[in-house]
Amino acid sequence: MTQQPDPAARRFAVLQLARLSGALLMLLAVVVIAGKAPAWLGGIPREAGYVLAAIGLFEFYALPRFLARRWRTPRE
Repeated sequence: MTQQPDPAARRFAVLQLARLSGALLMLLAVVVIAGKAPAWLGGIPREAGYVLAAIGLFEFYALPRFLARRWRTPRE
C-alpha cells in the first residue's frame, strides 16, 4: 500500500520556493541596477532591474500570503 504525500508539506514547499525565487529575483535586480550584470544577460537595461525588483518583492511578500489564504481550511 502506497502512502499519499501530505498536501500541507507540498504546499509548504511551494510557499518556500516562492520566497526563494523572489529573493533570487531581488538579488538579480540589485546586480542589474548596480550595472554589474554578467555578460550572458546581454547588457540588460537598468530600468529592467527596477521591474525585476518589483516582481521579486511581490513574489517574496505577497504571493506566499495569497497562496496561504487560498489554501486555508474554511472555517465553519
